[in-house]
Amino acid sequence: MSELLELQHLVADLSVGSGDETIPNLLENKRPLIKRCPYLGLLLATLSSLFFSLCSVIVKSLVNIDPMQLAMFRFIGVLLPTLPIVIYTEQPIFPEGKRILLVLRSIVGTVGLMLSFYAFRNMPLADASVIVFSVPVFVALFARVFLKEPCGIWNTVSIVLTLVGVILITHPPFIFGESESVGNPNYNSLRGAIAAFVSTIFGANAYVLLRVLKGLHFSVIMTNFGAIAIVQTLFYSFVFGVLCMPNCGTERFLVVCLAIFSYLGQILLTMSLQMEQAGPVAIARSADIVFAFLWQVMFFDEIPSKYSVCGAVLVLSSVLLVGLRKWALALPEDSQLRGKLGVLAQ
Repeated sequence: MSELLELQHLVADLSVGSGDETIPNLLENKRPLIKRCPYLGLLLATLSSLFFSLCSVIVKSLVNIDPMQLAMFRFIGVLLPTLPIVIYTEQPIFPEGKRILLVLRSIVGTVGLMLSFYAFRNMPLADASVIVFSVPVFVALFARVFLKEPCGIWNTVSIVLTLVGVILITHPPFIFGESESVGNPNYNSLRGAIAAFVSTIFGANAYVLLRVLKGLHFSVIMTNFGAIAIVQTLFYSFVFGVLCMPNCGTERFLVVCLAIFSYLGQILLTMSLQMEQAGPVAIARSADIVFAFLWQVMFFDEIPSKYSVCGAVLVLSSVLLVGLRKWALALPEDSQLRGKLGVLAQ
């Protein structure tokens, strides 16, 4: 999830000017296409959600490969699309003065993604996806703590809704009593819930670090992220003795698909953010939750519980609230749409 936030944040920054004219020129070249298909950016964001949700399905399906090693293959998909960009734009790959922050951001993002993969293994796919997808809601909290940014009433409402939703999804026994795991007796719901929630915390802090690094070209950060993460996951896999070669046939095919789908998801998300504002894209990206519920029923034959559905509605509502508010604040002061969104723009 953290690399998705990275693209959403950094491409938005570059589109309004950051000393590099590549993306603004790209936007101008695409104006006729956008006029012919005004919702193309939202469509691309939805397709991006489709590919990233399929990555989650692959992670959950490949039970013979440890999530640490699967994360390494996923980061290959992060690195590949950014290497040509950083070479073409002649950006300094490891700039002085930012190296510690780049390494720290990579470590935080890597741990967050690995924990989300462990959550997919130990929880129903939809439940884990909903918790992991709530990262944007917690960004405001950590931005308040570390960057002293204001945390208004709407951010507070979003955080409360998300926490209540997470409680309903995880269904803690000390509140609801003992209950059987949904669909799979091998689930460790407590371990999965902890992994998903801690993944969300790491993801939110990765976003805060991105705000500190926002002066850098997005390809520099993504290149460092991908390269350091590959080394990090390879080291973890070796230390914990889980490094292995995927079996011939289906496993290797799915591993290749994992990297390809990650690549496609990155590219589509980047293109959508070049064509559309970050707020509407964040709303379209909420399709990830819908896909997760769909795949859970189709591929794993697991029917969501009423608590999972109610929790997902609360988390989805909070994410939509954050996206709508971001959209409202980005609109001009005299915009009619901003007036319709009313109190969200305050």
